[in-house]
This record gives sequence, C-alpha cells and structure tokens, in this order.
Amino acid sequence: MSTGSVEQGFEPDAIVVGAGLAGLVATYEATRAGKRVLVLDQENRANLGGQAFWSLGGLFLVDSPEQRRMGIKDSVELAWQDWQGSAGFDRTDTEPDGSPGQDHWARQWAEAYVRFAATEKRAYLRELGLKVLPFVGWAERGRGDAAGHGNSVPRFHLTWGTGPEVVRVFLEPVLAAEEQGLVRFGFRHRVDTLVKDGDAVVGVSGAVLEPSSAERGFASSRVEVDAFELRAPAVVVTTGGIGHNHELIRANWPADRLGPAPAHMISGVPAYVDGRGLAIAQAAGARLVNPDRMWHYTEGIHNWDPVWPDHAIRVIPGPSSLWFDATGQRLPAPNYPGFDSLGTLATIGATGYDYTWFVLTQSIIEKEFALSGSEQNPDITGKDLKVMLRARLAKGAPAPVERFKTDGLDFVVATSLEDLVDGMNAIVDGDSPARGPHLDAAVLRRQIEARDAELDNGFSKDFQLMAIANARRSRTDRLIRVAKPHKVLDPEHGPLIAVRLNILTRKTLGGVATDLSSQVVDGSGTAIPGLYAAGEVAGFGGGGVHGYNALEGTFLGGCIFSGRAAGRAIARN
Repeated sequence: MSTGSVEQGFEPDAIVVGAGLAGLVATYEATRAGKRVLVLDQENRANLGGQAFWSLGGLFLVDSPEQRRMGIKDSVELAWQDWQGSAGFDRTDTEPDGSPGQDHWARQWAEAYVRFAATEKRAYLRELGLKVLPFVGWAERGRGDAAGHGNSVPRFHLTWGTGPEVVRVFLEPVLAAEEQGLVRFGFRHRVDTLVKDGDAVVGVSGAVLEPSSAERGFASSRVEVDAFELRAPAVVVTTGGIGHNHELIRANWPADRLGPAPAHMISGVPAYVDGRGLAIAQAAGARLVNPDRMWHYTEGIHNWDPVWPDHAIRVIPGPSSLWFDATGQRLPAPNYPGFDSLGTLATIGATGYDYTWFVLTQSIIEKEFALSGSEQNPDITGKDLKVMLRARLAKGAPAPVERFKTDGLDFVVATSLEDLVDGMNAIVDGDSPARGPHLDAAVLRRQIEARDAELDNGFSKDFQLMAIANARRSRTDRLIRVAKPHKVLDPEHGPLIAVRLNILTRKTLGGVATDLSSQVVDGSGTAIPGLYAAGEVAGFGGGGVHGYNALEGTFLGGCIFSGRAAGRAIARN
C-alpha cells in the first residue's frame, strides 16, 4: 500500500482528517506548540475552510460590548437558562448497560461553551483579527416560554467579513506553519478507516482520489487512483455532519417530534458533507449519540445560480411576513418568522405537505429579508463599509435579494392578491408531480384583512403584531431589521410578494461522544487513546452540545471551541 507523497520526510505528531473550520482550528492550536500536523481532505486546496466559508459568519456572544452599547442586558446566567431551555437535555441518566447517558458529555460541553461565549471567546477571536459588526441580531426568538427554547435577548453577532473571514483568521497562521514545515496537506486523500493498535488509534488509511480542479463547493470526482496508510500518535476527526446526505437524514429523522420526513428537501451544504466520518469513527469503537437530533430550516429557497446539487439558500427573515401553509391557512402562534425553527418544522410536518408560503410587501422585503451565506452578502463579505451602507440604507432591497425576487423560481410578485395567488398556483402546477393544492385568493384575503384590521389602533390581540412591537424595542431591529408595521394590502407598500419556502437541510446536532478535551470515548465512556473529534462530527462538542435546539450563531463557535480543545490536548502531549 502506498503512503503517498504527503508523508515523505514528514513525521506528523497528529493527523487531522478534514480541512474545514474545526480542522483548521485544531491544526492552528497544535502548531502553536510546535507540533507537526498532517491535514487530509478528500477535496482539493480550493475547499480549505469547508462549509464554514459559505456561512454568514454569525457568532453567539454573551454580555458583549456590542450588546451593552445597544442597551442589551445579558449575563452568563441568562444565557445558560436559555441554553438549557432550548437544549432540553433529557438523556443524562446512566444507560441500562452502565454506560453514561447520551447527554453526559453534551451537557458539560454546553455549560463550558456558554462560559466561553461570555468570557474568552471574543478576545480570542479579536486577537486573531476577527471583528464583528456593532449591530446585534435577535435569532431564534423562541416559542413564548421564558424557561423554554429561544434567546431572551439579541446575541447574534455578525462577523465583518462573514464566513470567509472566520476561515481566514485561522487559515493564514496554518499556511504560515506550512511554510515553516510544521504543516503538510494531503488533498484528495479520502480516509476510509482509522488504523488501530490494540485499543489505540495510530493512523488512517484510505484512497487517493484523482486530481480535481473543481472550484470551491462544486462536486468533485470520486475516482480512486491509489491507496494510502499514514500514522501518527494522534488523529483528529473533523469531517462534518450529514447535511447533504438525504438518505442518512431520512434514516435518522425524528418522526415522533417533527412528523414525517419531507419528500422534497434542498441542501444548504455542499455535496461533500456526506456523514462518512461518523461511520468511520464508529467502526473504530467511537460511541455515536443523539443521531435523531438535527437542525434544518423551514425557509429554504432554490438558488437561481447553484454551486452544488440542490443548492439551497436560507431566507433569514424579520418577523413581519405572513406565513401560510400549503393549503393557505396561516400558521398558528408562535410559528412566526425567526422564532422557533424546529417547532415550526414540526407544525409544517403535521400539515401533510413539505412547503409553506410567505406573503409580504416590498416594504417588508426591503428591510427584513436577509439571505444566509457569504456569497449572498458581498458587501459584508468584502468588508466594504461604503458599499454596505449604500446597499443597506438605500431604497430597495439588497441586490442579492432583488435578484432572487426576479430570477428565483420560488418568488411571485404582483400588484393584486388575486394575481399573486395565480402566480403561487402556477408554481405548484410547475412541480412534477404536484406537491400541493391550489390556493384560494378569497381564503388568503379573509385572513390578511383580519390581520390588517388590527392596525387601526395601537392595540392588538394578534400575537404576531405583539411580537413585532416587542422586536422593535431592540435598537438593531428598529433601525435595520424590522419594518414599521403596515397593512399588507396597502398598495403604498406594494407590490405584493409571495415566496415558496422549502425544507433546507443543514446541521447534525448529534455525533461522536467526546470528553472536554475532545478525546473520543467508547460505549463504556472510556477515552480511546489517540483519537479526537471536533466540529459537527462531534455534535459541535460532546456528541450534541445543542441538545434538541440551537440558539443560532453557535455552529461556527462550536467548531472553534471543540477544535481548540482538540488542538490544545495534542499540544499538551
């Protein structure tokens, strides 16, 4: 078996499997201590940083200077209350076979992560050169229960530079370490097996794939041209989750909580997010926990200019759009845009259909529609302040949003409700086979007019209007995120817009169980010598740091926190 050219003259102290964010952070921390690291990835060099590159770059911070400047009172105690209410850790008891509960390490990781977000996290990232915008967003506003799921206050800090900047601040020192001889990359090396000597993991083996010139994110060849086996005292698995593997998603779908798996799903991550690393780690003795916990979005739209297969973009909405199911019935409280992702997903599942509709106005789309992803926010990604101010404060929606409005297959624009509904029905008719029923304009009109009538005075029994009023108490929401309440059928705020929303696959919340040093544990709870895991493959820490629900801005942070723990553990050895 060939070892390939990556090992010639290079004896690594650690092999990192996966060149995404968690892998880069682990490599960065290990090389700071002078350790030699071999980084393997099945993709080419263009994909360094993995799916983090495509992200919006949101970070969960607690009691930050940005929050305080915006008048937001936060604390580690409040954040921990919110995290526990969202996570719902209920698998902490010892299993019948004597093994620790599936949430044993996950809960400890969660408590450590909330402390990290309230203390070291901001300074750690700023020292690397990462900055955040002064406005703090309010994601996952919750389901209306103070002790339950959701953020009590805004905590979503947007990186100045989005996902590429988060990747850059770790990639640049890793590339510098490569020039110094501390790092070597093995691209197009697909790891298939973890090599063991007794109980310890001592290396990896797999296939060398044919060279690929594919651009970042595009699907690449899986043709094998060689095999390899490589060894090191430590192996860190950072291979990501199952977000593009719809077969695995359906196999693990929690139908008891979320209803039946959708017949139609679109992918919020590239094709290489295939979940293979989970099975590879399990075959080496790693314990997999909480496989039924996952994070998908209900506001997915088909990308008019796709990179990967079934490329989906998430609409990150403000709270004002009216949300209707496939039959034209308004979703019940508290299923409002941006409040409770999985709760709304379960509500949609109960309808028997796998899509919904937003109905909104031009005034709402201009202020409230953001699109997730670095490529959909070129002004922030490019760190161009003048362009950002011009794009965000000028009349009209940001250019990427307007492009989707004109070219996106899920969008309808009309000056009358009847014409809008005709366009919505045309979208349904365009599906083969049809995914749902025709809508009745009279049914929508009755519900919209009832909501609009609530705006005739300053009081309302409409819970969504109450939620909008609460949102506008936040300075960020009032200034740049939430439109001034108005009647949807008022032509002065038109035209009317409808958006078909699909289920968008994204994150794996369960995964490989790890202790607080990111060392992988087996079924009995014993650490496996030489084996570590970080990032999404480890449920962002411990096999499921989020529990059942995420508070948003926590996925990149989970990769950073768990990758840092793995790299520092290697540095100590």
